[in-house]
Amino acid sequence: MSQGNSSVESGADNLKKPLLRMLDPYERLILGSLLLVILCGWGFVALSEEVMEGDTQSIDERILLALRVEGDPTDPIGSAVWEDIGRDITALGGYAFLVLLMVGVTGYLFLAKKDHMGWFLIAAVVSGFLMTMALKSAFERPRPTVVTHHSYVETSSFPSGHSMMSMIVFLTMGALLARISKRRRLKIYCMTVAVILSLLVGCSRVYVGVHYPTDVLAGWSAGVVWATLSCMTAGILERKGVIGLHEPVKSVRDS
Repeated sequence: MSQGNSSVESGADNLKKPLLRMLDPYERLILGSLLLVILCGWGFVALSEEVMEGDTQSIDERILLALRVEGDPTDPIGSAVWEDIGRDITALGGYAFLVLLMVGVTGYLFLAKKDHMGWFLIAAVVSGFLMTMALKSAFERPRPTVVTHHSYVETSSFPSGHSMMSMIVFLTMGALLARISKRRRLKIYCMTVAVILSLLVGCSRVYVGVHYPTDVLAGWSAGVVWATLSCMTAGILERKGVIGLHEPVKSVRDS
């Protein structure tokens, strides 16, 4: 009787626990990732509908003009130094820089015998680029015309490719660094730096006049969705033993 009563009491105690405490860390991570994907995916869809209907055009143009000297749409607010800073930051989301960064990081991963990490990064970035181009071709929103462009562009405006790709690349790299970091504060630091860099790149695209704010918001949303789905897929495959993201580095004697 006492054993039966203890089992009943234990079951009752479990029912009283919050749902999140009943899940293990991996299950909580998956749940949080799914909620993030749903939220950002819904945001992208809702935003794209508003943009295509022209409901955001007025506020988009007002924000762009607010970042220009009053009466002169060719001159961004701030000194020439700030204009250089804006162009420098926007270059961090350029395809040339992101490709060089990806090559450098994947080269290190391959040399460190972490091949699966390297291939995962390549797959996430290349597939993200293809998705970015597909979305741009699908929406074909013209670039802003109310202000002068201070950066060369040739593709359509929605969503912002710099914003989406920087979010994909920086978040994915941040996630990889977080996985190999043992301390929690280092994991938080890696992800925080990745998010800040992505946000700065997106804001710079509005400042240099080549994107509407809604283009950037859509790029961020789509980038978060793609990076999160990529990391979730890699985590599930690793858990099932299909891939391993934590290959041990061989010592000099073993090589």
